[in-house]
Amino acid sequence: MSLLLPFVQAAAEDSGNDTATKTETKSKVVTGFTGGMLLHCGYLFAKSPDELFRNASLDQSLKALANLPTDGFTYGLGGTLRLHFLNHIHFGAEGYVSNMPLMKSGSNLRTGWGNVYCDIYMRWGRFMPLAGVGIGGGSTKRLYVPADKETVNGEIETTYNSSYTKTPFFLIVPYIGAEITLTSHINLIVKADWLLPFGSKTSGLNIGQMVSWSNYLAPSGPRIYVGVLFGKK
Repeated sequence: MSLLLPFVQAAAEDSGNDTATKTETKSKVVTGFTGGMLLHCGYLFAKSPDELFRNASLDQSLKALANLPTDGFTYGLGGTLRLHFLNHIHFGAEGYVSNMPLMKSGSNLRTGWGNVYCDIYMRWGRFMPLAGVGIGGGSTKRLYVPADKETVNGEIETTYNSSYTKTPFFLIVPYIGAEITLTSHINLIVKADWLLPFGSKTSGLNIGQMVSWSNYLAPSGPRIYVGVLFGKK
């Protein structure tokens, strides 16, 4: 039996080395995870008030509609959670809500969306640039509240009510950004994206026409995000 001890010990060491090698290989594939909250702001625009409000119930003959806005600022917040692979790839999911006030009457557009994403990043000391794309979907709630009543010669000619629509959509989200390592578990992230439609564009919305996900995602424009991410890197 004593003659077999060296062989048993050698086999045990080889087994331990194999386990350590497998563990090390696995750890090099999944290199960490992070998540956190991001604030954003942006500037969105549409070609016309009809494209902005996307509401077939609005009477296109009203003179006041010609003075409706076609662009504006938006702001909001959301969160993200992701895994790190091979020290160069992020794969994760995120969701946001963005509010766009319009006029002083209470009109607004509120967009909510979520997507999965993948990006490639590089490390230069504490600085980490990244670029990627996401795919997902959401909806835009469009509330139109008239600012006043249409008058002719100082007298009220036509009155009109508030209107509301909800436009669902699919989207593709290209983005670029950068992160700065603050501590071993905290990063500061800054990124910019542009929500793009996933589907065919329609020429317009007439009375009785259904609003569906395939309608062009408008208004559109860039958003800039700033946030703090926590996790194991």
